[in-house]
Amino acid sequence: MFNRRKFIKLSAAGASLSVVSTDILAKTSATTSHSDSLPIVISTWDFGIAANQEAWKTLSEGGRALDAVEAGVKIPEADLNNHTVGRSGYPDRDGHVTLDACIMDEKGNCGAVAAMEYIAHPISIARLVMEKTPHVFLVGEGATQFAVEQGFKREKLLNSESEKAWKEWLKKAEYKPTINIENSKGIPGNQYNHDTIGMLAIDAKGNISGACTTSGMAFKMHGRVGDSPIIGAGLFVDNEVGGAVSTGVGEEVIRNVGSFLVVELMRQGYSPEAACKEAVQRIIKKKPETAKQIQVGFLAINKKGEYGAYAIQKGFSFAVCDQSKQDLLINGKSFY
Repeated sequence: MFNRRKFIKLSAAGASLSVVSTDILAKTSATTSHSDSLPIVISTWDFGIAANQEAWKTLSEGGRALDAVEAGVKIPEADLNNHTVGRSGYPDRDGHVTLDACIMDEKGNCGAVAAMEYIAHPISIARLVMEKTPHVFLVGEGATQFAVEQGFKREKLLNSESEKAWKEWLKKAEYKPTINIENSKGIPGNQYNHDTIGMLAIDAKGNISGACTTSGMAFKMHGRVGDSPIIGAGLFVDNEVGGAVSTGVGEEVIRNVGSFLVVELMRQGYSPEAACKEAVQRIIKKKPETAKQIQVGFLAINKKGEYGAYAIQKGFSFAVCDQSKQDLLINGKSFY
């Protein structure tokens, strides 16, 4: 029997549903760009254009997103003019070039390396960790040893230009553990903070994969690892929802499990841009004074191919490549 008590319960439930629907609508109201058709690949910073174009060679032929993101980020890893990713990266304060990377596929498989020396393509080693070991993460000399066992060449990565910059920095370097020497330049978004390429791709089958690779903060403390190789911080992919990557000061991303947070917000109904914005605002809320001096940015894509980004400071750009345009560069929105 439909009595008064049932009517009140149903009315309350309906009212709650109305509030939830309005809330979700508000979350998705932020501007979000959309690719009309798949496949699509997006990545951080201006050098993402060349990386995307390489990834597009795989995607345009019906290839897997995982293969595309690996091939794509290998471009900046090999670029001798790029001092924030790969073989030409600036060293740590002791003169060691140490590289970090992670990769994640549509099935939730993932692999990572950190503080790895002497190997030019950390993203490929991260994939081999994922596919050929029972582990997710290898670090330091163990990662290098594994790479050599897999046939990769052990080589000196510190080139003359990077060494010159390091020696110039040493003249005024301060080795006090209480000072954040990684950010000694103090300029948000400058060359020392452009420390990552993060890439996300959706292939023709609708499957999502992502990759993230870096040489880390210039002149960091030896052994320092940021967010880039950490699944859930620098990169996270959920094939039912979407994917996210981060860039900037990794310590703040790690504290907030940033990329995982962005994906979970998209699961709740946030648009990619709105999810990135919320993640940035949480970082600012926790450390408002610190946030004024650093750069952190997030880039995300959902299952529909909608994408968006948001950063603390101005200057964060991201590249987009799809069937209509292969060299699109967008200036991401920011809090400041």
